[in-house]
Amino acid sequence: METESYCTILSGGETEFEEKKSRFICYSMPVSKEEEAVSFIRSIQKKHPDATHNVWAYHLDGGNQTRYSDDGEPTGTAGMPVLETIRKKDVTNIAVVITRYFGGIQLGAGGLVRAYSHGAARAIDAGRVVRFEKYTEFQVSLSYGDYQKFLSEAPKMKILTDKVDYSESVIADCAVKKDRWEPVLKAFAEWFNGQVSPTVTGERFDYEK
Repeated sequence: METESYCTILSGGETEFEEKKSRFICYSMPVSKEEEAVSFIRSIQKKHPDATHNVWAYHLDGGNQTRYSDDGEPTGTAGMPVLETIRKKDVTNIAVVITRYFGGIQLGAGGLVRAYSHGAARAIDAGRVVRFEKYTEFQVSLSYGDYQKFLSEAPKMKILTDKVDYSESVIADCAVKKDRWEPVLKAFAEWFNGQVSPTVTGERFDYEK
């Protein structure tokens, strides 16, 4: 994904509501590839084989991969509203399934669009939307005394500590937002009088905890 940031959900979400006696069960799941989206959709279909409809949509890679299904609802009243809600929420790498158990009262085309749009919005919110941004990964070697200084100062720079290896010295694998990398370099120089230099080891997408 050629971008500096994107929004997705942090975990799977589930919620439900009733509309004119029809029961709508709304599911969402973060997915990184099409196979994961399809597997999630099938798992919900298997969970609700007796449902009137299992409407779904997924949105991957910033919108480069999208699909949806009305699953028997009138064309344009279900799957597309779910996908449009995903777009309006500005989230990607997500799959949403809305399971409907018909309650005996017709909702009409407009009612279906509103119900499925509402269900999709609730499913997305239930998964907790977060913004992922580019992070610079780095490693730093510290004496045990310097490590205590690092522990007290790192939170101020919002440095994430991924892994710490304790041996003759302390080797810490860390990450920080890409746009904070230069300030972090300057901070290390100030903290340790230019005696400690972190080394870039890679980059990744992450979110602020």
